Amino acid sequence: MAKSIKSALTQGLDKLALACAATAAVGMVAIVGIIVTSVLMRKFANTPLHITEEVVGLLLSVSLFLGLPMVTMRAKHVRVALVVDLLKDKWHVVIQTAGLAVGIGFFSWLILETIPWWEFAFERNLKTETTRILLYPWMALMPLSLIITCAILVARLTGAIDRVDDDADIEAVDSKPDGDHG
Repeated sequence: MAKSIKSALTQGLDKLALACAATAAVGMVAIVGIIVTSVLMRKFANTPLHITEEVVGLLLSVSLFLGLPMVTMRAKHVRVALVVDLLKDKWHVVIQTAGLAVGIGFFSWLILETIPWWEFAFERNLKTETTRILLYPWMALMPLSLIITCAILVARLTGAIDRVDDDADIEAVDSKPDGDHG
């Protein structure tokens, strides 16, 4: 029973992270499409696309935060591994647990900060300056992605999701024959 709950939680969080990552990828493709269109319009019609700066800025911000849950789920964050590499067994687990606790604290704080920020934009019906695009739907994605990211960290800390071995990628590269590292 506990194993099936753990599996369902892992699959649910993984699917949420994947949906966020797919949306982020669509946003990045849209950025390229808008910029290419604007450049072509400037070159051939002598007028740029007037929505480029605002929409690209919104898409970039949204894509950044929507990519965060998948990076967290796969434990592919940038790491400074100097201290962790020196520690073994028990201390490695202590450092990993401390890192998860700090991450949970940080994301909890960010969530608490972004909700009033979103409410402010919603109550005042804030829009972008040039194109008058409503901001609060875009802004709602930040606390959503932070909540998913924090849930992943909590699940990993409590053991509901297996902890990722920091050395898994290094061991995979080291297991290849000499001269065949990439």
